[in-house]
Amino acid sequence: VLALNDPVEPLNRTFFEFNRGVDTVVLRPLAETYRTVLPQGGQDMVRNFLNNLKSPVVLANDLLQGEVERAGETLGRFVVNTTMGVGGLFDVASTEHHTEDFGQTLAVWGAPEGAYLVLPLIGPSPVRDTVGLVADYYIDPVARYFNNVDRSHLNWVRAGVRAIDTRPRNIDTLDDIERSAIDYYATIRSLYRQRRKDEIMNGQPDDSVPMPEISLDIDDDNLDDKYTLLKTE
Repeated sequence: VLALNDPVEPLNRTFFEFNRGVDTVVLRPLAETYRTVLPQGGQDMVRNFLNNLKSPVVLANDLLQGEVERAGETLGRFVVNTTMGVGGLFDVASTEHHTEDFGQTLAVWGAPEGAYLVLPLIGPSPVRDTVGLVADYYIDPVARYFNNVDRSHLNWVRAGVRAIDTRPRNIDTLDDIERSAIDYYATIRSLYRQRRKDEIMNGQPDDSVPMPEISLDIDDDNLDDKYTLLKTE
């Protein structure tokens, strides 16, 4: 049990089931409708726009990790996609998209993962990643702007759109995992840790390995990135 570093597993399992319930009742139906109504090209534009909005946070964490070359790529992508890509709707930059967050930065700095936690609506988020989520929110200029103009509700809208956009890309994968898993909770915990390790090492995450359940990620690439309203970056 100690090796799993899941000291509050009973509570985590309760939140895990709560998140699954929200997914079943709210997120999945919205995601299926979204996938049916909006053509793939439209879905890609939504995703590109959300990724572009997240660029300042990615850039900050690139720099905090001492990744100067990756920071240059992030800045270049942001400038090119914001201008030539019509505000980020089109991904026309020559460099590949990557994500960084403060949870990854803390890991690079040597901070331990801490106890494994499952948060309501956010999903898997060990102590280190929970601290990272809060830090990313406060260094996000888009979130700060919405707060400064009394439009803080737009942060929730942004998170919700991210969740609805991410969930359709993982419906089949999560269904397969759930059908084959003896213990779905334990399987998701393992997948989450594998994905985070890959992200921390600057690997290229496979989109078929999702970030589990509901993730409000005030932002993410979530099931693809790091968290989403269900961080399933």
